[in-house]
Amino acid sequence: MTTPSQICDTGCGLNATLRIISGKWKPLILFFLRDGPKRYGELKRLTQGVSDKVLIQQLKDLEADRVLARTDYKEVPPRVDYSLTPLGRSLADAIVPLCTWGTENAAEMASIFAERDALS
Repeated sequence: MTTPSQICDTGCGLNATLRIISGKWKPLILFFLRDGPKRYGELKRLTQGVSDKVLIQQLKDLEADRVLARTDYKEVPPRVDYSLTPLGRSLADAIVPLCTWGTENAAEMASIFAERDALS
């Protein structure tokens, strides 16, 4: 088990945060769940380009990290939804400034990405 002092020794919390949100889709999943619970199909549509295998794994990871809750309604056909826990809500709220930064710098980032792609 990781202690709070070990987390600070490795980046003052940044390391712990990155361990939870590592993965291309996890920050987006958290962001989209800010508006309320979503079913798997909704999350799949919102995170365009993710494979079923990867989305399922990332949802399982977030649930294991206790930032996401999975509710199975035990119905036929199956109905399951995903929502943020209080810990997940605080993490999703912390992601919002990154979204704002990306929006505010989108034009410059597009130029940088185009230059980088041209060098490849």
